[in-house]
Amino acid sequence: MENNIRIAVQKSGRLSEESLKLIKECGIKFHNGAGKLKSTATNFPVEFLFLRDDDIPGYVADGVADLGIVGENELVEKNKDVTVLKKLGFSKCRLSLAIPKGEEYSGVGYFEGKNIATSYPKILGDYLKLKQVQAEIHEISGSVEIAPSIGLAEGICDIVSSGSTLMMNGLKEVEEIFQSEAVLICNNALPVEKQQIVEKLLFRMDAVQKGKKNKYVLLNAPNASIDKIISLIPGMRSPTILPLAEEGWSSVHSVISEDQFWENIEELRTAGAQGILVVPIEKMVL
Repeated sequence: MENNIRIAVQKSGRLSEESLKLIKECGIKFHNGAGKLKSTATNFPVEFLFLRDDDIPGYVADGVADLGIVGENELVEKNKDVTVLKKLGFSKCRLSLAIPKGEEYSGVGYFEGKNIATSYPKILGDYLKLKQVQAEIHEISGSVEIAPSIGLAEGICDIVSSGSTLMMNGLKEVEEIFQSEAVLICNNALPVEKQQIVEKLLFRMDAVQKGKKNKYVLLNAPNASIDKIISLIPGMRSPTILPLAEEGWSSVHSVISEDQFWENIEELRTAGAQGILVVPIEKMVL
């Protein structure tokens, strides 16, 4: 359909898996078989394009795709004129400088006059300029970690998740220069009818994200402790309190952030809370 929006998604890898999981949690149904490069949803006006991650910013900027889900690292590196609509909270990683583990490191000045291999020359160049360090940047498209061992460079700049790949190649992380996560980007010239569809999609994504950040808490407590417990788990508006069959006791129901719950768990127990249940929330609409 003409008014379908097109979303560019990475065709494989962890970012692809988490992107498609989010879309499915938004209640959007589609088929994405192995090797398939396009798919149309059956219950929402959206078409998916499965692309290389480094191509997504360009496709969105050129209007081939209306939206894209891409890592911030690729977005900043490609430097395309698009709008970031939403940070998505997954596929978090960092771009870091690393050197051979036997080398002494005293600061970013270590790289003065040295060679650095990377797949992210723009981000690295901007960082070195900010730090007033003059270094030679060697752009390579893959296997960056091998560069020091073959004499191409004294250090590298690459994406790091756990750091295990660096260790396996005899390297150590010395400077974090950029933090990244998945973001939803948008073409800057969407027609009004497509903007309305995008707003509906954002509404669904917001509901899913809020659900993940919060938990539904149920507990039993003596009536004398209810005021104290409400102060510890206030909820979105106010908790629901229901009398139990046992005289002098009530059941308290509330929605709170998971972090807030764990911060207050001992105080809740001290206040007399019992039978505490913490239940995940699939979606939350405020």
